[in-house]
Amino acid sequence: MEKKLKPSHRENKRYLLFEGKKEDVESAILKFIGVLGYGKAGIMFISGNILACNREELDKVRASLLLAGIKVLRVSGTIAGLRR
Repeated sequence: MEKKLKPSHRENKRYLLFEGKKEDVESAILKFIGVLGYGKAGIMFISGNILACNREELDKVRASLLLAGIKVLRVSGTIAGLRR
């Protein structure tokens, strides 16, 4: 039986709504922060143009998207917060 993590031990995620293609975003992040940084950031593509990443690595992810010319429309702590 697998135990659940305590809320204080879980990663805090931030969700980004971006303009562009998933492939472009993925390659931009890999170019800027590399494979190790990509793993550290815990990148997950949720649906369409929504990306989830670790809260501590948010600045690096945003910087990599900015350098690639990909526009970040909104950042939120919840997916519902992006749809407002």
